Amino acid sequence: MKYQSQKVALAYFAVALGLFAIQVSGGLLAGWVYVQPNFLSELLPFNIIRMLHTNSLIVWLLLGFFGAAYFLIPEEAEREIHSTKLAYLQLAILVIGTLGVVVTYVFNLFEGNWLLGKEGREFIEQPKWVKVGIVVAALIFLYNVTMTVLKGKKTAITNILLLGLWGLALLFLFSFYNPSNLALDKQYWWYIVHLWVEGVWELIMASILAYLMLKLTGVDREVVEKWLYVIVAAALFSGILGTGHHYYWIGTPAYWQWIGSIFSSLEVIPFFAMMAFAFVMVWKGRRDHPNKAALLWSLGCATLAFFGAGVWGFLHTLHGVNYYTHGTQITAAHGHLAFFGAYVSLNLAIISYAMPILRGRDPYNQVLNMASFWLMSGGMAFMTFVLTFAGTIQTHLQRVNGEYFMDVQDQIALFYWMRFGSGVAVVLGALLFIYAVAVPRREIIESGDAASVPAE
Repeated sequence: MKYQSQKVALAYFAVALGLFAIQVSGGLLAGWVYVQPNFLSELLPFNIIRMLHTNSLIVWLLLGFFGAAYFLIPEEAEREIHSTKLAYLQLAILVIGTLGVVVTYVFNLFEGNWLLGKEGREFIEQPKWVKVGIVVAALIFLYNVTMTVLKGKKTAITNILLLGLWGLALLFLFSFYNPSNLALDKQYWWYIVHLWVEGVWELIMASILAYLMLKLTGVDREVVEKWLYVIVAAALFSGILGTGHHYYWIGTPAYWQWIGSIFSSLEVIPFFAMMAFAFVMVWKGRRDHPNKAALLWSLGCATLAFFGAGVWGFLHTLHGVNYYTHGTQITAAHGHLAFFGAYVSLNLAIISYAMPILRGRDPYNQVLNMASFWLMSGGMAFMTFVLTFAGTIQTHLQRVNGEYFMDVQDQIALFYWMRFGSGVAVVLGALLFIYAVAVPRREIIESGDAASVPAE
């Protein structure tokens, strides 16, 4: 660890992994409710379980991004973080807000109260006071990292990372505006949800992935930065107007069907570019880096993001297709693989790289870490195929044949059982990953009769 202030990232990664465990456990619980609908129906209804599942996903991904920024910016800027005290204060605010959200959701507190109670907008249900706390934490973070970069060396990685992080914070402000017109409400809502995951988060993803390629492959910085600029340009060009593929059926003008279809089709390009970038960098690289797990997660991130966000997104993004598939299990298949590939795997990649350095155990337990990759990725791939098949049948029976929703659900129940089985694999993989980075110490290599020596 070159800079002592990088140690801040350790606290962020620890909290993020704790929430990761809660998130996948909540997903498994929700999957069980799909096959046993009355399970916990009085104590913890499905809508609360789903809120906890999706909200913990968003929060732990953000904590991972913040931790990644606190880890890599000192190295890129060649100076210590501006203020470690502000970094820990920011984390405390986010943890308190997260606990407040969980208590509010589970016990259904302050129902109907505009300030203390939860809102009814998916993914941004947080009470107003929690949203204020998030904004305060975001401002502290942006001040901290921006001052670090301004006082230090500027690189393409830090510039694009800051652009993504500033965009993330500014777009969240739309969560405070809740117009009474439903179509307008959904339009502003997508400014957050879409322009996060298919806009500014892609910038964050590209910059962190570029940093990992730089460290793991040894490719010249100039080559990495050229790829980075191309990826970011493609992401912004396609992603901003690609928001239109969410406007098809919410009451907006019909021209959005063509704009959304054309530009969202182009959203495959930046994800393909990121996949090509990762593999070309490894191919061109001259460094045999000992942290094979971080490299595996980096390549897996780029590959699964291309298929989950790119290919599976394209499958139902054209408005003529989306007319039938909108809101079916095909959407769930796309959402699960896209989030896992693009952002979950990205966080696990940077954590796999950073944690051994932060804890002075470099390298260690590559085998368990890589086993967790294949377990989680295999489970998520199987889940994606299962939900795709379920969604295809659902589309035909419900949208084409006109059968009733619940009758169709009974006919695809087998797929929900298989989805639950794949969820078990994902949870086991997540727990194995947490164990691999948190518990074992430095690996030992036995060399004949000689004394055991640390792996180098």
